[in-house]
Amino acid sequence: MNLHPLVQRLIDHDGAALLMPEALAAWLARSGEHVLFFSGDTVRFPEALDVAAVLPELRAAFAGRFDIGVVPLEHEDAMARRFGVQRWPALVFLRGEGYLATLCGMQDWSDFLARIAPALEGPVTRAPTVGIPVVAAEPAAS
Repeated sequence: MNLHPLVQRLIDHDGAALLMPEALAAWLARSGEHVLFFSGDTVRFPEALDVAAVLPELRAAFAGRFDIGVVPLEHEDAMARRFGVQRWPALVFLRGEGYLATLCGMQDWSDFLARIAPALEGPVTRAPTVGIPVVAAEPAAS
Protein backbone atom coordinates (compact mmCIF):
# COMPACT_ATOMS: atom_id res chain seq x y z
CA MET A 1 0.00 0.00 0.00
CA ASN A 2 1.43 3.30 -1.08
CA LEU A 3 -0.26 6.42 0.30
CA HIS A 4 0.69 9.94 -0.72
CA PRO A 5 2.60 11.64 2.14
CA LEU A 6 -0.27 14.10 2.78
CA VAL A 7 -2.74 11.23 3.09
CA GLN A 8 -0.29 9.27 5.25
CA ARG A 9 0.01 12.36 7.47
CA LEU A 10 -3.70 12.03 8.31
CA ILE A 11 -2.86 8.66 9.87
CA ASP A 12 0.51 9.45 11.43
CA HIS A 13 -0.16 12.98 12.68
CA ASP A 14 -3.92 13.43 12.86
CA GLY A 15 -5.03 10.07 14.26
CA ALA A 16 -7.00 8.90 11.24
CA ALA A 17 -7.61 5.17 10.94
CA LEU A 18 -6.42 3.26 7.89
CA LEU A 19 -9.51 1.20 7.12
CA MET A 20 -9.10 -2.19 5.57
CA PRO A 21 -12.44 -3.83 4.70
CA GLU A 22 -12.19 -6.26 7.61
CA ALA A 23 -11.77 -3.36 10.09
CA LEU A 24 -14.58 -1.16 8.78
CA ALA A 25 -17.47 -2.70 10.76
CA ALA A 26 -15.64 -2.40 14.08
CA TRP A 27 -14.63 1.19 13.32
CA LEU A 28 -18.19 2.16 12.41
CA ALA A 29 -19.57 0.42 15.51
CA ARG A 30 -17.95 3.09 17.67
CA SER A 31 -20.32 5.78 18.83
CA GLY A 32 -20.48 9.19 17.21
CA GLU A 33 -19.93 10.54 13.75
CA HIS A 34 -17.31 9.36 11.31
CA VAL A 35 -15.98 10.51 7.96
CA LEU A 36 -14.53 8.16 5.39
CA PHE A 37 -11.95 9.80 3.11
CA PHE A 38 -11.86 8.42 -0.43
CA SER A 39 -8.86 10.12 -2.03
CA GLY A 40 -8.74 8.18 -5.25
CA ASP A 41 -5.55 8.25 -7.28
CA THR A 42 -3.93 11.53 -6.23
CA VAL A 43 -2.27 11.89 -9.64
CA ARG A 44 -5.64 11.65 -11.35
CA PHE A 45 -7.46 13.62 -8.64
CA PRO A 46 -4.90 16.12 -7.29
CA GLU A 47 -7.58 18.04 -5.38
CA ALA A 48 -7.61 15.04 -3.01
CA LEU A 49 -4.39 16.42 -1.55
CA ASP A 50 -6.14 19.70 -0.76
CA VAL A 51 -8.95 17.77 0.93
CA ALA A 52 -6.39 15.74 2.91
CA ALA A 53 -4.73 18.95 4.08
CA VAL A 54 -7.97 20.66 5.14
CA LEU A 55 -9.72 17.64 6.68
CA PRO A 56 -8.06 17.93 10.13
CA GLU A 57 -8.95 21.64 10.16
CA LEU A 58 -12.57 20.79 9.37
CA ARG A 59 -12.62 18.32 12.24
CA ALA A 60 -11.20 21.01 14.54
CA ALA A 61 -13.85 23.49 13.34
CA PHE A 62 -16.48 21.01 14.56
CA ALA A 63 -14.74 20.50 17.91
CA GLY A 64 -13.46 17.04 16.97
CA ARG A 65 -16.99 15.80 16.53
CA PHE A 66 -16.08 13.21 13.91
CA ASP A 67 -13.25 10.76 13.54
CA ILE A 68 -11.51 10.19 10.23
CA GLY A 69 -11.00 6.95 8.35
CA VAL A 70 -8.79 6.73 5.28
CA VAL A 71 -9.89 4.19 2.69
CA PRO A 72 -6.87 2.64 0.93
CA LEU A 73 -6.92 3.04 -2.84
CA GLU A 74 -7.00 -0.72 -3.48
CA HIS A 75 -10.22 -1.03 -1.44
CA GLU A 76 -11.97 2.14 -2.56
CA ASP A 77 -14.12 0.63 -5.32
CA ALA A 78 -15.79 -1.93 -3.05
CA MET A 79 -16.36 0.56 -0.22
CA ALA A 80 -17.47 3.25 -2.66
CA ARG A 81 -20.25 0.98 -3.95
CA ARG A 82 -21.47 0.41 -0.40
CA PHE A 83 -21.83 4.14 0.25
CA GLY A 84 -22.77 5.31 -3.24
CA VAL A 85 -19.58 7.24 -3.93
CA GLN A 86 -19.29 8.05 -7.61
CA ARG A 87 -16.85 10.96 -7.63
CA TRP A 88 -13.40 11.39 -6.10
CA PRO A 89 -12.20 12.74 -3.77
CA ALA A 90 -15.12 12.14 -1.43
CA LEU A 91 -15.93 12.53 2.25
CA VAL A 92 -18.68 10.20 3.44
CA PHE A 93 -20.25 11.25 6.74
CA LEU A 94 -21.75 8.51 8.91
CA ARG A 95 -23.28 8.13 12.35
CA GLY A 96 -22.35 4.66 13.43
CA GLU A 97 -23.09 2.63 10.31
CA GLY A 98 -25.83 5.05 9.25
CA TYR A 99 -25.31 7.29 6.23
CA LEU A 100 -25.52 11.08 6.66
CA ALA A 101 -24.05 12.73 3.55
CA THR A 102 -21.31 12.71 0.93
CA LEU A 103 -19.26 15.76 -0.03
CA CYS A 104 -17.27 15.42 -3.23
CA GLY A 105 -14.30 17.41 -4.40
CA MET A 106 -12.49 20.33 -2.85
CA GLN A 107 -14.73 23.19 -1.78
CA ASP A 108 -14.36 26.66 -0.34
CA TRP A 109 -14.01 26.67 3.44
CA SER A 110 -17.40 28.34 3.91
CA ASP A 111 -19.06 25.78 1.63
CA PHE A 112 -17.53 22.92 3.58
CA LEU A 113 -18.77 24.41 6.86
CA ALA A 114 -22.23 25.08 5.44
CA ARG A 115 -22.59 21.50 4.19
CA ILE A 116 -20.98 19.62 7.08
CA ALA A 117 -23.05 21.27 9.83
CA PRO A 118 -26.44 20.01 8.58
CA ALA A 119 -24.95 16.63 7.71
CA LEU A 120 -23.82 16.14 11.32
CA GLU A 121 -27.18 17.31 12.68
CA GLY A 122 -29.38 15.48 10.18
CA PRO A 123 -31.04 12.11 10.44
CA VAL A 124 -29.50 8.91 9.21
CA THR A 125 -30.71 8.10 5.70
CA ARG A 126 -30.11 5.43 3.11
CA ALA A 127 -26.84 5.77 1.19
CA PRO A 128 -27.39 6.83 -2.43
CA THR A 129 -27.01 3.35 -3.87
CA VAL A 130 -29.39 1.44 -6.05
CA GLY A 131 -30.10 -0.98 -3.20
CA ILE A 132 -31.85 -3.48 -5.47
CA PRO A 133 -29.96 -6.63 -6.39
CA VAL A 134 -29.61 -7.06 -10.12
CA VAL A 135 -30.67 -10.51 -11.31
CA ALA A 136 -30.46 -11.79 -14.84
CA ALA A 137 -33.88 -12.45 -16.34
CA GLU A 138 -34.74 -15.99 -17.36
CA PRO A 139 -35.25 -16.39 -21.09
CA ALA A 140 -38.91 -16.53 -22.06
CA ALA A 141 -40.28 -20.00 -22.74
CA SER A 142 -41.40 -20.53 -26.30
